Order: sequence, then C-alpha cells, then structure tokens
Amino acid sequence: MNFDFLPQQEGSEADETYKLHRRFDRMGRLVGDSAMKKLMDAHVMVIGLGGVGSYAAEMLVRSGIGRLTLVDFDEVCITNVNRQLHAMQGSIGKPKVSILAERFQKINPKAEIEALVQFYNQEHAAEILDRQPQYVIDAIDSVTSKAHLLAECIQRGIRVVSSAGAGGRFDPTQIRVTDLAATTWDPLARSIRKILRGQYDFPANQQFGIPCVFSSEPVSMPQELSYDNGQGFRCVCPQGQNEYFTCDNRNLIHGTAGFVTGTFGFVSASLVVRHLVGNYIWPVSGEALPPIAERNQLAAPIG
Repeated sequence: MNFDFLPQQEGSEADETYKLHRRFDRMGRLVGDSAMKKLMDAHVMVIGLGGVGSYAAEMLVRSGIGRLTLVDFDEVCITNVNRQLHAMQGSIGKPKVSILAERFQKINPKAEIEALVQFYNQEHAAEILDRQPQYVIDAIDSVTSKAHLLAECIQRGIRVVSSAGAGGRFDPTQIRVTDLAATTWDPLARSIRKILRGQYDFPANQQFGIPCVFSSEPVSMPQELSYDNGQGFRCVCPQGQNEYFTCDNRNLIHGTAGFVTGTFGFVSASLVVRHLVGNYIWPVSGEALPPIAERNQLAAPIG
C-alpha cells in the first residue's frame, strides 16, 4: 500500500494531475484542495537564513510551498545555537543554506529547493531575483542590503514581506504586523524608511505596500558576560572576517531569544501562505497612512 498519497475518490472534481500528499493532510483540511494546489505551485524566496529566516523557510515548506529558494552567504556559528534552526552539533562552519536545503528536502521530497550561497546586495540582485519568485521574505540584517532588496522587489512587482528588528526583545506577544511605512517603536524599520524615501523615492505619508513584522517592545541593551572578562564581545564564528561581514567590528551585539526570532519567522511565513489562499489582504502602496495615534494604538502592548 502507498502511504504517501491520499486516495482520490471516484468522481472527484479535483484536478486529476493533483494529489495531496499525506504529510500535508492537516494543512489541506484547514484550507481545502484548491488552496493546497496554490501553495504547491508557488515559488517563494527567503533571503537571510538566521533566527528569523530559518524558521520562516521551514514553515513555508511544512505548509506545502512547492518551490523555495534559500539565499544566504553565511556559515553556521556556535553563537547561532540559541535561535537558528540549522545550528546544532556537527553543523558549525557549514553553509546555512546547504543544511536547510537538505533538511527541507526530507520534509517534502517533492519540493524544489534551491540553495544559493550568496550575499544579497546591489551587485548580486539581478542574479538572485531573476529567478522570479512570487514572494520574497526579507530577513536580512544589513540595512543597506535590506533597503535595496525592498526597493528592487517593488520595482519588479514582487510581493515582499520585511522582518524588522528582533534583537534585544524578549516578549513575542508584542510582535505586530503593519505596512513598513506605519511601524512604530522600531529603530531598524525607521532607518529603512529613511533610506527608501531618501534614495529610492518612496513616498512620505503613504503606505509602501510592504507588510512588516515588528515588535512594539523597547529594545533591551546587552549585558556583559563573565567570560568576556570585561573585554566585550569577540567573534568566534568560523568564517571570521570577510568582504561582507565581521562581528568583531560591530559596536553593539544585542541579545536574542529564539522564541522571539522564531515568532518573527512564523508570522512572516504566515503572511505569504495566508495571502496565497485568500486569507490576508496585502497593504496597498500609495494609500494614506493612518494617524499616528492609531499607529501607536496598534503597537500598544497586549494586556
């Protein structure tokens, strides 16, 4: 007996070429046959496979997304263990995208998974985005690269979800979603808005058409740990210094909680999946922003 596929009943009006894999039975029961076909036919790209992106990508695969492109130049570091899906014994020093691609192929052997060991920036943008994904999840740390990606996606007509700052936060119940132009309490989102308006002619006082996952929780400053011996953070990552990144040169490294970064990823993935099945209304570019009082109310803590 083939336990992989659900038997299609005689006389079913479903597409004869489509079979719902048993591993997605529970998702199928939630959204239905036609929605599952949309998920299986979709192409989503996740750029940045850290504490947010690794969990976003996994939820996309487990939701039945049929084609997934993973983009990250980085290798797994021991300091990733508390919050990044690929970080475990035996994975340190290996490319993040390679580990995740292998894992995701085991979750859904029929999915088309592409792993790009590449740093997203202006130089590599066309090479990456010419794959023409329907959706991009932006989980990039670099402000310059993040702003360029968002502008490039809008120009190309690609729907993009942006994750704002998850570092220095400890309470996942304060995570919110709104258009990137309307976030409050988030320094990273504020910096991105400034670049988009100053360098890419994004409008003032109007929505960007970019859903943003952010937190209304104030950022906590990092605490000094005893093993630093008062010398501050020192990089122990295997890649060390390279042309794109070195953590030794960062003047501030926030603490992170996996249940916060993971929730950022879950919410980001949910926006893509929900939009694909008709359960989420994408923000419209050019619409007037709500009053600041209304935006602050959106970001108010629950309870």
